[in-house]
Amino acid sequence: MQDTITIRGARLHNLKNVTLAIPKNKLVVLTGLSGSGKSTLAFDTLHQEALRQYFESVGMVTYQQKPQVERIEGLSPSISIDQHLTNHSPRSTVGTVTEVFTYLRVLFARIGHQPCPVCGQDVPPSHNVTGSATPLLMWDEASTGDAGGAAESTYPCPHCGAAVPELGMEHFSFNKLEGACPACTGLGVVYAANLSLLVDPARSIPNGGVVRWVSQEITRHLETIQLAARHFGFDLDPALPIGEFTQAQRDLLLYGVHSPEFQRHYPHIEPPKNVNQGRFEGVVSTMMRRYQEHAQDADYRERLEQLMTTQTCPDCGGKRLRPESRRVTIDGLSIIDLSQLPFTELQTWIERLPEVAPAGERSIIQPIIDDLSERIHRLVNVGAGYLTLERSSPTLSMGEAQRLRLAALIGSDLTGVMYVLDEPTVGLHQRDTDRMIDVLRQLRDLGNTVLVVEHDLDVIRSADYVVDFGPGAGQHGGYIVAEGSPAEIAACVSSITGDYLSGRAVMPVSRRRPGSGKHLVIRGAREHNLKNITVQIPLGTLTVVAGVSGSGKSSLMLDILGRAARQHFNSATETPGEHDTIEGWDHLDKIISIDQAAIGRTSRSNAATYTDAFTSIRQVFAETPQARSRHLTPGHFSFNVPGGHCERCKGAGTLTVNMHFLPDVEVRCPACMGRRFKPEVLAVQYRGHDIAGVLDLTIEEALTLFQDVPPVAARLSLMSDVGLGYLQLGQPAHTLSGGEAQRIKLAKELARRTTGRTLYLLDEPTTGLHPADVVRLLDLLQRLVDGGNTVVIIEHHVDVIRAADWVIDLGPEGGEAGGYVVAEGTADDIARVAQSFTGRYLSLALESATI
Repeated sequence: MQDTITIRGARLHNLKNVTLAIPKNKLVVLTGLSGSGKSTLAFDTLHQEALRQYFESVGMVTYQQKPQVERIEGLSPSISIDQHLTNHSPRSTVGTVTEVFTYLRVLFARIGHQPCPVCGQDVPPSHNVTGSATPLLMWDEASTGDAGGAAESTYPCPHCGAAVPELGMEHFSFNKLEGACPACTGLGVVYAANLSLLVDPARSIPNGGVVRWVSQEITRHLETIQLAARHFGFDLDPALPIGEFTQAQRDLLLYGVHSPEFQRHYPHIEPPKNVNQGRFEGVVSTMMRRYQEHAQDADYRERLEQLMTTQTCPDCGGKRLRPESRRVTIDGLSIIDLSQLPFTELQTWIERLPEVAPAGERSIIQPIIDDLSERIHRLVNVGAGYLTLERSSPTLSMGEAQRLRLAALIGSDLTGVMYVLDEPTVGLHQRDTDRMIDVLRQLRDLGNTVLVVEHDLDVIRSADYVVDFGPGAGQHGGYIVAEGSPAEIAACVSSITGDYLSGRAVMPVSRRRPGSGKHLVIRGAREHNLKNITVQIPLGTLTVVAGVSGSGKSSLMLDILGRAARQHFNSATETPGEHDTIEGWDHLDKIISIDQAAIGRTSRSNAATYTDAFTSIRQVFAETPQARSRHLTPGHFSFNVPGGHCERCKGAGTLTVNMHFLPDVEVRCPACMGRRFKPEVLAVQYRGHDIAGVLDLTIEEALTLFQDVPPVAARLSLMSDVGLGYLQLGQPAHTLSGGEAQRIKLAKELARRTTGRTLYLLDEPTTGLHPADVVRLLDLLQRLVDGGNTVVIIEHHVDVIRAADWVIDLGPEGGEAGGYVVAEGTADDIARVAQSFTGRYLSLALESATI
């Protein structure tokens, strides 16, 4: 059997006819500068070709083109784990994704105790099952049949003989009718009207007090409202601002004559029977009725949701389940109680359950306990031990979602597979990185080839084989600079990665600025697992908030500080996380919060459009003699508006083909051949490039082309400064990693003028960056601080922490064991705190820097 995967002549994207032999059944790291070609080889070449060959071997039509490569030999079946979130459903949670919640539902259906609905005493389970060997599938909701239409099974209460309902797995699922809270249908939240977007309290109804009413509606509805007022015996002055309405008048306007909110004022008066008598439905009631009636119209509901806000369900308190399901317990805990525990604590509870369970139940639950314990153990090992089952999937970071998928793969026991992973250490503290390395080795030791695209030096040092791409990024990359063992890479003087592995190149250290002497103080922070802490951020400094995964960093900085700042400076409607007060706003004039959320979900959004560089580029093309002679305006050079874009694909460059029972397929537009524009627009050139060709350029190439156009050059220079010179201008936003999206946002914000009193808040900006790119990013952030601004970073990168002026370390652990301030001060101060995990790794970094 071939012991290598041999690639010959790989030429996709910027790869320069690469030929490479990768050893099988090894932990192989592909590294190099951002944009040097490693992901192109790993995902777009090896993984895609493996999928294509597999589908063809089983006779499936894939519509996938073969990557630009002469030949690949020795390829294995491939499984990839990238950083793109695929599950945005609010009904998906960590518990459902990992199937741990499914196992708990089995336990509660089999051995759960419930109170008798009549006498209230504890009722043990009936054990009305076919035996302890019943397969788990038989207990899953997929095999329960139409439980909603079947007669309810009961058994007698041993205390009073009353009928007690027999509860099955479906009764513990918030995604099933039998288990979901009726008020919120299992979502845990309900939509409510955002009154600030519906009515203007400073205006009267005729003067636009109801924001969305047009003139005809104002006249019609005002007449009905006044009829209603007369029916109930009170006056309503139409010239009165809504903010001066009595409570009854306000409830009439918002909720209507049949609402409980209004009827409480006149409980003994029968409401009007028709509009001519004053039957008014209410602004809010009308909107909510329409929202319910259009349950199948997602676009319509999405527009209405922009006028709403979410609130915790008043019936279930956000717990999602029906009351009778929430009352069932095992060892005194409900399934909701267990869903709120981090995996580390849930593991402890699971392991002690056989000791506390009655003897008759142990044989029933032991097989479930064994599988569940192993599953949770894997989750803890990949650094997800701080997560809880109730955590909503859309709130997970890309690194967290990736680790959940990785934990599932470890339990598969597959061999002979090629695993392709994209930076599995993203979002991990250095302590958890050590665990991740052990996990990667486990996958390898099962007899698999593990390909990891990674920049973390500890992961690189732990690899069996390293392939270093470069020497630069974009057009300057695509070559193999060095390959071999980590020691061989470190010895290669032409490898930038080798420079950092060997210590020939080092990260800059902090300048230890004292700051301005002023502080931003967060008092009584209690959001999620934060333990009522008070934190001072020195202004005029580069401050890093560190700590193990799940220690409370995002809760403190993003949920509390970020939301509160946007509320203070931008009048945002989002509610900050739970805290007492924040002091020091008067020392700042604005906040720029830059997270890793996508900048767009379609091919119509890209780096050029998001940063407004494309606006100036279109202006340049419109001013050329060719464009003027054709009477072309800047609008003709936009693929998002009619006029210049291809009418067949509407400027998308692709067409969607409905494959009926198969997923839809995107094909290149046959009219414009994927170039998006009409021929007359493409005929216009600037320095030998048409507008479509400019979008195909990398940012670095475009910077050279437009170096004499200041508005364009300024924006492109900033994108290059944050390490994005390798990106294509027109690369669709939905294909960008979280780190790339964040750096594009940073470049856009840096293009704006600053007063020197700005708070910059960044969430792990080193994601996806090679150590050499981290140096460039640090230099840029230091320049912001030198201008008088304050930069606060959530970060795990030890060298970034070492370069900070001030460090706030949270912990000591993740989840419930975190949320405290473990240490704060300079990097040297943190390094001396024994109970700080961050301090331990800082100490090692500081020692190595002085050797």
